[in-house]
Amino acid sequence: MFDLDPYMPINTLKPLADNVWIVDGPVIRMRWLWTSIPFPTRMTVARLSDGALWIHSPTELTPALKAGIDALGPVRFLVAPNKIHYWWVRDWQLAWPEALSFAAPRVEEKAHVRGAIFDRVLDGTPVPEWNGEIAHVLVTGKFMSEADFIHKASGTLILTDLIENFEEKKLHGRFWRFLCRIAGVMDPHGSMPKDLRATFAGHHADVKRAVETMIRWAPKRIVVAHGRCYDRDAIAELRRAFRWAGVA
Repeated sequence: MFDLDPYMPINTLKPLADNVWIVDGPVIRMRWLWTSIPFPTRMTVARLSDGALWIHSPTELTPALKAGIDALGPVRFLVAPNKIHYWWVRDWQLAWPEALSFAAPRVEEKAHVRGAIFDRVLDGTPVPEWNGEIAHVLVTGKFMSEADFIHKASGTLILTDLIENFEEKKLHGRFWRFLCRIAGVMDPHGSMPKDLRATFAGHHADVKRAVETMIRWAPKRIVVAHGRCYDRDAIAELRRAFRWAGVA
C-alpha cells in the first residue's frame, strides 16, 4: 500500500506571512484503480483588516485547533475551492454558524453528502465581503472548476490541486515515487497531475488566461494543498508548471 509522512505537527496553526497561516491536516486516502493513494491536507487562514478570518479548504477541526482559531479572530468566511476539497466544511459551519460559506462551481455535487450548504457559488465577479483584500479567479475544466486566490497584502497565492508538489523524502515505496514522477507532481517540479490535466483538454486557453491573471497579481509565494509550498520565485514556478497550457 502507498503511504507518506504528514507535515508535522498537524492540526496546528503555522505562520506563513503577515496575517496568513497554514494548517497541515491529516493524511487522507483517495480510491485509485484497485487501491488507494495518500494525500497530505492543508488549509490556509487569512486575517482581513477588520480582524475577520477567511478559511480556505478547511481541514479536520480539533478542539485545540478551534481554540487557536478563536484566538486569532472571528471566523467569517469558509471557502471550498473545488469539489474534492469540501469534506470538513460542515464541521466548521457547525462550529461557526454565523460564517458565510463560499464554493467553487460544482462543489455542491459532492458536498451535499456531508450536509454542507453554501451561501454563494463563486463566479467571475469580486466578492465584496472580502473588501478587495482577496481576489480570485476560476479555472474551469470538464471534471471540476477550481477557485484560486491571492491575499494581496502578503502576496500569497493560494492554489489547491492546480499544482501538487510531493517531496520524495516523504513518500514510502519506490513505485509510489515512480508514479509521482510520471504524474508530474514530484518536488521541486510540481504541476497539475497528468490525469487531472487530461480533464482540462479543450480548456487550455481558459487555464492559460487564469494563470496569466495570477502572474499579473505578482505573487511572492504559492500555497498548495498537497506537498511542499513554494516560498519564493512564485511567478517563475507558475510559468514552469503551466507550460503545458501555453503559459510562457
